Amino acid sequence: MIKFVGSFETVKSLPRTQFAEYAFIGRSNVGKSSLINAIVGMPIARTSNTPGRTQSLNLFNIDDRIMVVDLPGYGYAKVSKADAMRWLQRLEEYLLTRRQLKRLFILIDSRVGVRDSDLDLMDFCDANAIGYQIVYTKKDKKVRETQQIKLTHTDHGAMVPEILETSAEKKTGLEPIRQILGIK
Repeated sequence: MIKFVGSFETVKSLPRTQFAEYAFIGRSNVGKSSLINAIVGMPIARTSNTPGRTQSLNLFNIDDRIMVVDLPGYGYAKVSKADAMRWLQRLEEYLLTRRQLKRLFILIDSRVGVRDSDLDLMDFCDANAIGYQIVYTKKDKKVRETQQIKLTHTDHGAMVPEILETSAEKKTGLEPIRQILGIK
């Protein structure tokens, strides 16, 4: 059973639970909410064509066992510098204080590739020993001809070695994430 727990503006307002948390983050418009919906098999996370719609920490309880966290996107949404700084501070606070966080999934649009903002987040996680896994989204879409940065675990100490490739639209590449989360 999947329940929407709530949308939270601050880390302090998050419920205190002992459930393992798995958080999803990525640049705005990377397809976070669509991927979460595809993984759980139902539309629980709000999707939009407008980048930056997810502005709160959104928690979903799955089977009274784990929490899935839909974090606000970064790097593209048209918001004020003050809002962007507040989001960054909230993200850092969440990552540094949420002990039940088992894995952070950093989503990267496979058509665009890794950007400086993705590398900044990865460096932050590496420096603070926050385990994360790279998930390429939109693998069903045509890849632009750009110079793509190749990511390797040897360059990023907190990164899980296996890089996942998914398509929420085609429902491909979801099973490894379901296995990590322990859902069917």
